[in-house]
Amino acid sequence: MQQTIAQKIIAKAAGADFVKTSTGFGPGGATVHDVALMRRVVGEEMGVKAAGGVRDLEELQAMVAAGATRIGASASVRIAQQSREQSKD
Repeated sequence: MQQTIAQKIIAKAAGADFVKTSTGFGPGGATVHDVALMRRVVGEEMGVKAAGGVRDLEELQAMVAAGATRIGASASVRIAQQSREQSKD
């Protein structure tokens, strides 16, 4: 946890536009907890990308509520279909 916080502080100090949770290629992926922590660390002036593990609209909405401004998802077609269905209701 401390290493993650330090990495985000360094990225902010270096002038990065956004930070991200993971590459999406590892065994884990983005969690709501990770996104919320990043948002607290970097503040509102930086973007936060939730990458890996976002597989449906509900997970996407939870990530955005936690502070994500970008989403990396290989399930984007499924998410778009779910969004379209939800908007019909």
